[in-house]
Formats: sequence, C-alpha cells, structure tokens
Amino acid sequence: MVTTESVAMQTARLRWRCRRGMRELDVLLTRYLDRTYPGTSPAERAVFAQLLDLPDPELFAYLFAGAIPEEAVHREIIARIRREPA
Repeated sequence: MVTTESVAMQTARLRWRCRRGMRELDVLLTRYLDRTYPGTSPAERAVFAQLLDLPDPELFAYLFAGAIPEEAVHREIIARIRREPA
C-alpha cells in the first residue's frame, strides 16, 4: 500500500534528482514533476525515475535537440515532458 507520506517522500527525492547541471533541464523536469507526475501511473513514474539516471547531455539531446530514445517507454515520456506547457 502506498501512503501519502511515501508518495511525498518519493516526490521530494525526485525533485532533488531533477536538479541538473543545466538550468533548462531543471525547469523542464521540475515542471513535469509538479504538473503531470502526480497523476501518472506507477509504470510512468518508474520510467521518469529511469530518465533521471541519464547524463545531462543525453537528456538535453532528447528534450531539446530532437534526439530519439531507443526504448519506446522513454520516447513516450520524453514526448509528454516536451508537451508540458511553459
């Protein structure tokens, strides 16, 4: 059973992991975490956490330079993050 406290703790850990070496990544990832992440499925939450393991240059390429991830699940969440309104 997932408690409110555990979801809050998980979100706090992810917020820290969204702090990157590039401000552009910080803004985009945190925006997704604040606006979209709370309503996502456990599977999408796991994929988001996986994305945060990627190095900054790779994430930047996916989110800003149009690079396409090999894994379909990564392509889907990258597309959702890109569509997040400013």
